[in-house]
Amino acid sequence: MGNNNHKEKDGKAQEKNKSKQAQANAGQEREKEQEEEKREKEKHTDERIEETGQITLDENKEHHKIHLVTIIGEIEGHDNLGSSSKTTKYEHILPQLAAIEDSQDIDGVLILLNTMGGDVEAGLAIAEMIASLSKPTVSLVLGGSHSIGVPIAVSTDYSYIVPTGTMVIHPVRLSGMVIGVQQTFDYFKQIQNRITGFVCEHCKISKPRLEELMMETGMLTKDVGTVLVGREAVEEGIICQVGGIKDAIGTLHDLVDKRKGSTK
Repeated sequence: MGNNNHKEKDGKAQEKNKSKQAQANAGQEREKEQEEEKREKEKHTDERIEETGQITLDENKEHHKIHLVTIIGEIEGHDNLGSSSKTTKYEHILPQLAAIEDSQDIDGVLILLNTMGGDVEAGLAIAEMIASLSKPTVSLVLGGSHSIGVPIAVSTDYSYIVPTGTMVIHPVRLSGMVIGVQQTFDYFKQIQNRITGFVCEHCKISKPRLEELMMETGMLTKDVGTVLVGREAVEEGIICQVGGIKDAIGTLHDLVDKRKGSTK
């Protein structure tokens, strides 16, 4: 009788140990799967940044999904630039902005700029797309946002520039053959009016003051125009505030919260 009780206890103990072992093995498998998923996610994120310069920021405490778009190098238009040039291709940016607008998951958009400018039509197309998004948007000028980068910088709901960031304001240039007739100068004026009209509509600078900065002759040695550094861009009414990435992301979270609050 006693032996049977011992055997019964031993059997239960073995079953208990097996159950614990099975649970431990299952836990280890789950950990391995989670680690593998994490590695795959990091790999996908790295590849996405490398290919498009874009990423979705979703690890924040507010649980907002912020899509990051970078405008770097030269903004490429209808003509392909050299393979050694860093470029932002408008045919990559425009579909992504359309996808952001269509997505229920994306809460806001952060635009990082470090661009020398580039194609006027492409730059204005990107700026108009950003300005027409219903999602909250914030821009941050880092190294610089020159030339046609200015309309992109001001196209967001709120804009920042770092203290050492620069913005170059200058008249429209045209490369290639130019026919020296009145129609050419009229066309130049039309393009410039489109740019100045957009910029003035989306920031606080007046059109006469913007054109005055464009035509400044005493600052650039080989060109006409003005370089604004950090706070100067804010004082001129082009950029909203001097700040960095912390400020830009903080403001974007605030805008997202306000939007969500107003739609409830």
